[in-house]
Amino acid sequence: MTFALILAGLVLLLFTGLPVYAGLMLYGGALLVVTQGELGSVSEVMYGELNRYLLVAIPLFAFMAHVMIRSRIVDDLYSTAYTLTRHLPGGVGIATVLACTLFAAISGSSVATALTIGSVAIPQMIRFGYEPRAAYGLVAAGGTLGILIPPSGPMVLYGVVSDTSIGALFMAGVVPGLVMAAMFALWTMGTSALGRRVRREPRASLPEARGSLRKSVWALSLPVLVLGGMYAGVFTATEAAAAGAVLALAVGIVVYRTIGVREVWGSALDASRTSAMLFMILAGASVFGFVLTKLRIPHQIVQLVVASEIGQLGFLLAIMALIFVLGMFLETIAIILITTPVILPAMAHLGINPIWYGVLLTINLELALITPPVGMNLFTIKAVARAPIGQVILGSLPYVVLITLCLGLVMAIPQLALWLPGTMLK
Repeated sequence: MTFALILAGLVLLLFTGLPVYAGLMLYGGALLVVTQGELGSVSEVMYGELNRYLLVAIPLFAFMAHVMIRSRIVDDLYSTAYTLTRHLPGGVGIATVLACTLFAAISGSSVATALTIGSVAIPQMIRFGYEPRAAYGLVAAGGTLGILIPPSGPMVLYGVVSDTSIGALFMAGVVPGLVMAAMFALWTMGTSALGRRVRREPRASLPEARGSLRKSVWALSLPVLVLGGMYAGVFTATEAAAAGAVLALAVGIVVYRTIGVREVWGSALDASRTSAMLFMILAGASVFGFVLTKLRIPHQIVQLVVASEIGQLGFLLAIMALIFVLGMFLETIAIILITTPVILPAMAHLGINPIWYGVLLTINLELALITPPVGMNLFTIKAVARAPIGQVILGSLPYVVLITLCLGLVMAIPQLALWLPGTMLK
């Protein structure tokens, strides 16, 4: 009950428009003063939270993504995806899902995926006969793959907060991410075959398919390097991020020749802004988490779990429902940093694998990106397509159901998330 009241107070404070990091710091500091009479060692808590080597991966992955976006590789990725799928029912929609999947393995950001793919795919889908709202919904949902298919910024933060292997988390997101992409593609194919009058093109010839793949080979080499290196035990997550950033620079400067000093500097600035924002939120969350620990909230939750005999499934269902509701109002990063430290002791007591939970959490956060009133991908598509927000929301509704089904599937079959990390070379 205490945690519920504290959380409700925080949500109400953030509704005032206060930045998340400031709300967490001020609210946490106020609670400390009220309950302890002093701020104590807050500065040491913040420094300790930020002084982690693993956090170096965040600006490196962000820099890699911005370099690749400025290199304009998305045109080649989308062209390749369309060449390979244009003969299928809803081929242009399937190409959009495939392009989102490929770009997710480069960008690590849902908003960046929706923004970049949406600017190319939405006009093309509408031109081929898709209803506008169907096109908006598909790209908004396809963009959410950016945080499930590695690399993933939210997974890095969850790994840092929960002290879980980021490499294992990345591997755990691969199979569920591909399953979800397949669900989106099958939905697109089925609805196109049954109802929509979507134009289809002839199957690509073998030389045409080879030529298209050849154009995208350097872009496709990035996820192979990053994920393959971690899977084989060659790189840690931070080292993989550095290697990916170097390869992204080489591709943009030498292969595509679309970026110069100005674009590299702009990419560095954008990555710095993104990372600084995340680190400020992380610092604020460390203060809030320190307060909750002082108030023995995690201990109380463990006692409640023990007394209620709720079990793994009941606990996960309750937490997933809470995160779904929070996702309607809070940013994904804030949800991770607020909830994770509180429930970790209860997860340990119930024997819940933190890697499995990390994937469930990430899938639930994907729902947060396309559910109003604060679904970031919804507003991204609204801005890209200059569309009414109501149309974007309506187009996204089927994908809310599909993502929920995927969440249930991974909850019912943990090995979908745990099999690949279990085969990693140490």
